Amino acid sequence: MAQPGVLSVKQVIGVRSLVTNGLAFQDEQTVVYIAGGNIVLYGIDQKSQRVIPCSINAQALTTMTVSPNRRVIAIAEKINDHPSVTIYDLQTGKRRKTLQPETMKSSDIVSLLFSPDSKYLLTQGGAPDHSLIYWSWEKGKVMASIDIKSTTASQAPASVNQVSFNPQDNTQICAIGNGIFRMFRYNESVLKPSQNLKQEQHNFTCHCWVSDERLLAGTDQGKLFLIQNGEILHEIKLDAKFESRSVTSLHSGDDRVGIGESNMDINLEDNYANKSEVTCIVPFSRGILVAAGVNKVYMFDRIDDNREYYRRNREIVLPNNSEKMNNQQVASMCLSPSEETLVVATDHQQIYQVSFSNIDITKDVATFTFLADGNHCAQVTGCDTCIRKQLIATCGVDKTVRIWNYETGALEICKEFQEEAYAVSLHPSGLFILVGFADKLKLFTILIDDLRLFKDIPIRGCREALFSNGGHLFAAVHGNVIQIYSTITLDSVTSLKGHNGKVRQLVWSPDDARLFSCGMDGAIYEWEVATSKRLHEAVLKACGYTGLGISADAKTVFAVGTDRKIKEIYEAQQIVRELPITPDDVQPTSIAISHTGKSLLVGTSKGTVRSYAFPLSKPDEFTEYVGHVGMINRLRITYLDEYAITVGDDGIVIIWTLQEVGIAKKEKDIIYAEEILITKSDLEEKNALIRELKQRVSELREENDYQLKLKDMTYTERIRDLGDKLMQEMENLKMKHTVVTAEKEKEASKHAEQLHDLLEKQTKELQDLESSNNQKLMLEYEKYQDLQSKTQKTQEDYERQLTELENKKEEDVARQRLKYTTELEKIKNQLFVEHEKGKQQSRDYEETKRQIEEDADEEILKLMQANEQALSQCKEENVNLRNKSTTYQRKVKDLEEGIRKKEVDLGNSKSEEVKLQNNIRGLKKDIEGLKKEIQERDETIQDKEKRIYELKRKNQELEKFKFVLDYKIKELKKQIEPREIEIKDKKEQITNMEAELERLSKSNDEEKLKNEELRSKLNASSLALQQEKQMKRDSELALKRIKTDIHNCSALITEPKLLTQRVAEIYAQYVREDATEEANIDQDITKEYARQRDHLERTVRSLKAKVDKDSERHKTENIRIMQENVTLIKEINDLRRELKAARVKLQELQTAMGISR
Repeated sequence: MAQPGVLSVKQVIGVRSLVTNGLAFQDEQTVVYIAGGNIVLYGIDQKSQRVIPCSINAQALTTMTVSPNRRVIAIAEKINDHPSVTIYDLQTGKRRKTLQPETMKSSDIVSLLFSPDSKYLLTQGGAPDHSLIYWSWEKGKVMASIDIKSTTASQAPASVNQVSFNPQDNTQICAIGNGIFRMFRYNESVLKPSQNLKQEQHNFTCHCWVSDERLLAGTDQGKLFLIQNGEILHEIKLDAKFESRSVTSLHSGDDRVGIGESNMDINLEDNYANKSEVTCIVPFSRGILVAAGVNKVYMFDRIDDNREYYRRNREIVLPNNSEKMNNQQVASMCLSPSEETLVVATDHQQIYQVSFSNIDITKDVATFTFLADGNHCAQVTGCDTCIRKQLIATCGVDKTVRIWNYETGALEICKEFQEEAYAVSLHPSGLFILVGFADKLKLFTILIDDLRLFKDIPIRGCREALFSNGGHLFAAVHGNVIQIYSTITLDSVTSLKGHNGKVRQLVWSPDDARLFSCGMDGAIYEWEVATSKRLHEAVLKACGYTGLGISADAKTVFAVGTDRKIKEIYEAQQIVRELPITPDDVQPTSIAISHTGKSLLVGTSKGTVRSYAFPLSKPDEFTEYVGHVGMINRLRITYLDEYAITVGDDGIVIIWTLQEVGIAKKEKDIIYAEEILITKSDLEEKNALIRELKQRVSELREENDYQLKLKDMTYTERIRDLGDKLMQEMENLKMKHTVVTAEKEKEASKHAEQLHDLLEKQTKELQDLESSNNQKLMLEYEKYQDLQSKTQKTQEDYERQLTELENKKEEDVARQRLKYTTELEKIKNQLFVEHEKGKQQSRDYEETKRQIEEDADEEILKLMQANEQALSQCKEENVNLRNKSTTYQRKVKDLEEGIRKKEVDLGNSKSEEVKLQNNIRGLKKDIEGLKKEIQERDETIQDKEKRIYELKRKNQELEKFKFVLDYKIKELKKQIEPREIEIKDKKEQITNMEAELERLSKSNDEEKLKNEELRSKLNASSLALQQEKQMKRDSELALKRIKTDIHNCSALITEPKLLTQRVAEIYAQYVREDATEEANIDQDITKEYARQRDHLERTVRSLKAKVDKDSERHKTENIRIMQENVTLIKEINDLRRELKAARVKLQELQTAMGISR
C-alpha cells in the first residue's frame, strides 16, 4: 500500500503578532514566538529554528507565556469555539498537559501567566464573564476561580486585558483592563478581592510589578501610573510631551513637572496623537522599558526621588525603511536573562532586536535592527519557484515582492511598489520575474539587490502568470482569457479563449507543448499551445476550481474546488475518482504533485497541509500537518521534490522538507547557478567606487604613518615625563609608607595600652563586685540570725502557751472539730498550692543554676587565673546561700507542721479561739514574709549570677575581639611586608633604570660631541671647497683676460717690436716669479683637500649609520622603558589602592577600639 509523503517544517518565515505576550527568551540566545500554527524557537547566533507544532484543531492562538524556569510554554487556543490551554515542554517539544476551563463562558483566553515558582497558572477569559482561573497545572486542577464583572465610569462594558502574579507572592494577583484594576488574594481555595484602585476610569492596557508592593500600569492615553496599596503614587505622561508628576501635584492641580522634564522631551508626531497607547512594559534591574505610541520604545531609569521615581534615559526607535513600516506599534516585548538584548514584535508582523552593549551611550536615540529578515506584514497572495536557483518569489497585500533562498531561508531581495502585486512567476533560470499589477504585467530582471524593470506588458489585473518549463514562453491571465507571450521577443504568440469565469491556475506540461487551466466557471481545459486549440475539457458548473495539478506524464489532472472534493480527471475530460474532504468545515484551496508523481499535497482553508497516499484510494488515507492559521493561498513543490512551499492569509511563508516514502533520495543532477545580473552602469560605478576607496586607503595609510611618527615623538617625551613623575611618586609613596608604618605601630601600642587598661578596669570592677556581694551576704546573714532568734523565741512562747492550754483542749475538741475541719482543709489547700509554687521556683532555680554552671564551665577555661579564684569564691558563697535557703525551707516546713499540730490543739480550746486565730494569722504572715524574703534572696542570687555571667561573656567577647584585632594586625603586617619588599625591588629596578638612562644620556652626549666635531670638519671642508671654487672663478677670469690681450696682440703681428713689447707687458702683468712654485703648492693642497674630503665623507657616512643604529636601539630601549614604566605605574596604582584599603581598615580598627572603649 502506498504511503503518503512525510512533511516536516524546515523554516517558518514570519511571526503572528496578534498573539498577546507573543515573545519570550528560552535562554540568552533563543527567542520563542508564534508563527502560523507553530511555536518557533529561533537561535539568534546560528540563525537556526526549531519548530513545535500546536494543536491541529486550533482555530486561533490568542496568547502564550513561558514559565519563569524556562522549561515549559503555555499556549491559549480556541478549539471548536471553546477555550483550551496546552502546555509544551520546550526541551523535548512534547505536550505536557492540556487544560480545559469548562466553567468559562468565553471562547477566548486573553491572558496567561505562570507563577514565580512555575507551579501555578493563571488564565483570564474574555467576555461575557471574564473568568479568572487559578490552576495547579501539573495536576490539571482548578484551585480557585472568580468572575470579574464590572463597568467603567461611563457604564460601558468593561474588559480585562492582563493578569499577573506578584513576583514575591504566589497568592497575590492583579487584573487590569478597561475600567478595571483589581487585586485578589488566594486563600483556602478562594480568590478574595483585596485592593481596588480608587480611580478606575482609565483603560489599562498593560502592567508589570516593579517590587513586591508597587506596580506600573499603562493606559490607552499614553500614561503610566505607579500604584501602591490601591493608591497612585506617581504619573508619567507619554503623549505630546513627556511629563513626570507626583500624586500631590496631580491632586492639587499644580502643573509643575519633575526633574526629568528638563533633561529630555518626548515629542510624538501630531498625526499619531491617537496612537499613544502603552502596549508593553518590561522591568529590568535599573528601571523599565515602555513601548508606547508609534515606532518607539522608551527606557526609564529608576531614581531615588519622591517627586520623580523614574527618569527617561533614551529612546529606541524602529527602523523606518519603507512607507509601509513607518506606522508600527510594538505588540510584544521581551528582555534576555542577562538584560543584554531586547527583542520586540510589531503589529506589522516584524521582529526587531537591539543589543544594549552595542548602543552608543553618547546618543539619546538608538535604533532596532531586524532579528532575522523582514517579513510580509499582510496576506501573501503569490508564490513561485525556479529551477536553476534555490529561490522563492512571494508577493502580498503589503505591496512588496520578496525573493528568498529556500535552502538558507534568507531574504535575498525585497522590492516595495506603490500598488499591490497580484501574482509572481520566476523564470526557470532565476534571472527574471513576472509581476502582475492592476494596470500592467511587468517583467523585471533580478539583479544582486534589486529588481529592475525590463518590459511593461499591457495586461490589466493579471492574477495568474506562469513561465513555461523551458522559459521561452509565459502565460498570463486577463480575466477569462489566457495570453501566451514569447520570452525572447516579448510579443504575443496566441490567446486562449474559452473560460466563462476567472481563471484561477495554470500548469504547463513537462514538454511545454500543452497548457492546463482551471477557473471558477467549473471548467478544466487542456490547450495545445502551437495551434491554440482546446484538446480536452472537463466542465462541472456546480464546482468552482481553485487548484490544479498534473501527473508526471501529463495524462491525469488533479483538481480541488468549492465542492470540497479532490477530483482525478483522465486526459482532462473524464473524472476517474472523487475523494471528499472531511470534516465539513475544511475547504481545499490549493494542490500540488511532486515531479516523481508519488506525492500529492493539498492546502486547506484552516491552514493545514494534507499529504495523501498516491495513487488515491481512500479519503481518510492522509497525514495532516499544522502550518498556518488561516487559508493557504499557494502551494508549490521545488523542482527536485526536496521542499514544499506554502503561503497564506496569515502572512507566513513556510518551507517544508518533503520525504517521499519508499523512494531513495534523488541525487542532485542540477548544479545551481551562482551567476547574477548587473548593469554596465552599476558595474562602472562600483569599479569607480573601488578605485576611489583604494586611493582613500592609500592616503589614510600615509596619514596614519605620519600620525604614528608624531605619536612616537610625543610618547617619547611622555615617557621621559612619566619617568620623572614615577620617581617623584615613588619617593612620596615611600615617605607615606614610612608615615603609615609609624602610625600603625603607634596605633598598635595604643591598642595594647587600651587593652591592658580595659583588663585592669574589668578586674577592678570584678573585685569591687565581689566585695560588695560579700558585704551584702554578711548583712543578709545577720538578718537571718536575728530572724532565727525571733523565731526561736516565738516557738518557746508558743510551747509555754500550749502547755497552759493543754488542760482545756479536751473540753472544746468535740465542739470545735466540725468548725475547724473545713477551715483546716482550706488552709491545707492553700499551703499545698504554696508548697507547689515553692517546688516550681526551686526547679526553675535549679534549671537556671544548671544552665549558668554549664555556661560558666565552658567559659571559665578562657578567663584569667584571678577571675577563676574570684568566681570560685562566688560559687562557694552561692552554695552556702543555697544551703541556707534549703535550711530556711526545711524550717518553714517544720513550722508548717507545728502550725498544723497547734491548729489541732487549738481546736480543743474554745476560750482561746480568737487568740489562736490571731496567732495563726501572724504565723501565716511570718511564713509569707519568710517566703518572700527567700524569693527575694533567690532573685538577688540569680541577678548576681546573671551579672557574673554577663561579665564573663563580655570578657570573652573582648578576648575574641582582641584576638581578631591581633589577627588583623598580623595580616596587615603580612600584606605590607611583601609590598615593602616589592617597593624596595621596584626602587632598585628604578635605580638601575636611572643608571641605564644616565649611561644612555652620556652616550648620546658623546655622540652629539662627535657629530659636532664632524659637523665642524664638514664646515671646514665646505669653506675650503668654496675657496677652491672662488680661485677657479678667478683663474677663469684671468685666463679670459689673457685670451683677450693675446687676441689684441694679434693685430701687432706685422710689428714685431711692438708685439714683443706687448707680450712682455702681458707676461709682466699676469705672471709672477713664484707662480710655478705656487702652482705646485696649490696642486698639493688640492690633492690633500681631496683626500681629506674623501676621508670626511666616509667618516660622515659611518657616523650617520652609527647614529641611525643608535637611534633605533634607543627607540627600542625607550619603548621597553615605557612598557616597564606603565607596568610600574599600574603596580603603584595597585599599591595606592591597597594602601587606601589598609587606611580604611586602620580607621575601622580605630572606630572599633573607640566603640570598645
